[in-house]
Amino acid sequence: MTTARPNAACIITGAPLASARMALEDHVGDVIGKARKGLGVEPEKVAEAAGLSAGSYARFEEEGTLEELPDFDKVGALLGLAADKLATIATGWIPRAADLTENKTVRQITTNEGMEVHCYLAWDSETREAALFDTGWSAEPILKEIQEHGLTLKHLFITHTHHDHIAALTPMRKQFPDVELHSSSPNAPERQRNRPEQVVGLGALQITARETPGHADDGATYVIDNFPGFAPKVAVVGDAIFAGSMGGAPNHYQLAREKVQSAILSLSAETILCPGHGPITTVAEQHVVNPFF
Repeated sequence: MTTARPNAACIITGAPLASARMALEDHVGDVIGKARKGLGVEPEKVAEAAGLSAGSYARFEEEGTLEELPDFDKVGALLGLAADKLATIATGWIPRAADLTENKTVRQITTNEGMEVHCYLAWDSETREAALFDTGWSAEPILKEIQEHGLTLKHLFITHTHHDHIAALTPMRKQFPDVELHSSSPNAPERQRNRPEQVVGLGALQITARETPGHADDGATYVIDNFPGFAPKVAVVGDAIFAGSMGGAPNHYQLAREKVQSAILSLSAETILCPGHGPITTVAEQHVVNPFF
């Protein structure tokens, strides 16, 4: 996992969204480590397949760098990862800057409390009705965006209830007591839980939920559609999938992979994927480069 930037207290990215070339959330050692832990494979077995000593492999999994790359063919065969995609990640791939110039009413808001996390704000350009997807660490930058664009926050969607994604939930709900909350948490009141085939309207925009448990038991992905001018769909995926990787799922690894494949990578190729950490990407890019799929 990449190291958080300690001085990045708040970053707000507008259209084109995520124009900066942001570093990946996971290096290739992280990718292999997540697969190894998910499958319950001992490090020594992966080290042997990689052609590395136990110590060298441990450093590789931790740091993602070596003077000579491991044998990705054998590692991939052992762990069910695509060897060519591992090599792509290892040699410095980062996504093309996501072009959301057509999706002018989506913002990525990044906050940092020792770890960077993204939340997303989307709104209808005519009604100014807005939806927030997760909260990140702080309500302040979200409130600033809402005020700056003259928005009315109608909905708050939770991708999963890990603390970094909902740390500002209480202050946001205090500020907007009538906001409608949506989540897949079994602990949420029935009226707040996502329902199959439910379409939430946000002016002309349409938002649907797809269940993506694995990294978290209550994982959900939200697809925003019907942008003006046939702009591509946007999927807010939480930690289900990252650019070039996926969220750690040591207890439900196969479920996590299956749900990403069926609920996220089944979306149209141009769909823009907005994760909780790391850079924005597209379905098409992840079919080409993600070693897990």
